[in-house]
Amino acid sequence: MGTRHLQFWPNVPHRLTPPETSVWFNLEVSATRFPDKPAVVYYDTVLTFSALRREAERLAGFLQRECGVRRGDRVGLYLQNSPQFIIGYYAILRADAMVVPINPMLLTKEVGHIVTDSGASVLIAAQDQVARVVPLIGHGLSRVIVAAYSDYLTAPTDLDVPAWIKAPRDAQAAAGLTLWSDAMAAGATPGPHLATPEDLCVMPYTSGTTGNPKGCVHRHRSVMFTSVAGPQWNRSFQDETILAVLPYFHVTGMQGSMNSPIYSGVTIVLLPRWDRDVAAALIKRYGVTAMTVVPTMVVDLLSSPNLASYDLSSLRQLGGGGAAMPEAVAQKLQDRYGLGFIEGYGLTETMAPTHINPPLRPKKQCLGIPLFNTDARVVNPDTLAELEVGEVGEIVSHGPQVFDGYWNNPTANAACFVEIDGKRFFRTGDLGRIDDDGYFFLVDRLKRMINVAGFKVWPAEVEAMLYAHPAIQEAVIIARKDPRRGETVKAVVVLKAAARGQVDEAQLIAWARDNMAAYKVPGSFELAETLPKTATGKIQWRVLQEQQDERDRAGG
Repeated sequence: MGTRHLQFWPNVPHRLTPPETSVWFNLEVSATRFPDKPAVVYYDTVLTFSALRREAERLAGFLQRECGVRRGDRVGLYLQNSPQFIIGYYAILRADAMVVPINPMLLTKEVGHIVTDSGASVLIAAQDQVARVVPLIGHGLSRVIVAAYSDYLTAPTDLDVPAWIKAPRDAQAAAGLTLWSDAMAAGATPGPHLATPEDLCVMPYTSGTTGNPKGCVHRHRSVMFTSVAGPQWNRSFQDETILAVLPYFHVTGMQGSMNSPIYSGVTIVLLPRWDRDVAAALIKRYGVTAMTVVPTMVVDLLSSPNLASYDLSSLRQLGGGGAAMPEAVAQKLQDRYGLGFIEGYGLTETMAPTHINPPLRPKKQCLGIPLFNTDARVVNPDTLAELEVGEVGEIVSHGPQVFDGYWNNPTANAACFVEIDGKRFFRTGDLGRIDDDGYFFLVDRLKRMINVAGFKVWPAEVEAMLYAHPAIQEAVIIARKDPRRGETVKAVVVLKAAARGQVDEAQLIAWARDNMAAYKVPGSFELAETLPKTATGKIQWRVLQEQQDERDRAGG
């Protein structure tokens, strides 16, 4: 990796010594230091740090004394972003158990796989998802604690609160179900907190793009590292206010918008689902200073017809990852609000970042430089030899944030870890390169390259260029079979509202020919109303690729 990137290091030490304590202890410390400070703001309802700690301890007592949860047990958390997610998460840790966060969009069969695979017998779920989990009771699950999001809406608000959040608490009659309110009313006291940095902490599941999702085993040590590293890298202090908009079941939202703020004593303004108008109102009302987002959220914000009325003047830090921020969008953000976008890079397996851009010298569409205590390299995927500056290879990472491995999956573990220079490196499966300054750039997923008559086309590069077209709001590149060239490039785009009906495929192809090498020019453009996205806002290019592959097989 070398040391060339150190000349751009932010004004912080080069190494980080993380606390030798559990993640739960972070809440205990902040509640002791700042007892009356708002920890969570939920549609104008405020939960202080001391109240958050008390709620988590009460639920931890119920988990231990009524549900039989023991040290090292796995407990499922199947909720949208909400006070209950935060309370549930920290209650599980207080009970010395392991959090298994579950994407709330998953259905019964998908949840069942995670429950069975993890061995979780207790699940915390929202009442609007109870029908999905009742079939699992007696088939892995023994107890489900049912939460109503409206239980923590106690203050009046003029904000647009979704109906599923306002829905009143329902009675639950099925065997194995316990209302959250009843669990809290039990007033159970937890036993002594025993977890150490080496105890099991969180097991998020990968997206499962190849086969079933796999559980990523993280101990308190790896979760603690990025909880502390983010605030220190960004020089974030306790009087910041962050807007939490990324899903907490995903590591980026979990760390950047929940665990890091709780460690620092920062106030979390919670928005359960992205809504650009409500987000703008919250930023102004609470003086939000920072938020972590995905580029699609910024695109949506900047395309709002109400943009002129938004007051975002309190924001001083905006960043994220998951996909490269298109240069044209980043420039509009800079021109209109004077805001840069600090990109970072990490995976479920690395509990969020291994790389972040230096705040005072960021580069656009760039992963950044390796974080504290992290050794990252670009290697030949076949030989594992380290490559020179500018050469494209697989990104591998070694550091304290790297997971232990996949839960009960020795085959996958054997494939994803390699030893280089006596260190255990995780193979990310991402293709990247390093520039002369030591910054890392993502080229694409290892298997996403399009081969056009021997020319290699990296979809992420073409997508970035398409975002510079004034009529394009969103774009994704996929491969299409071609009898002459093997594969050809296809673009699926969403046009901005004003351009619909005014811009056609021929115009887009002509523009592409004027702006990129001939072999990169999409042979066809599909104009779509929307693009499929994950719960974290990432465009699901694989879904579109699979649909195209099916059409190619059918001769379409």
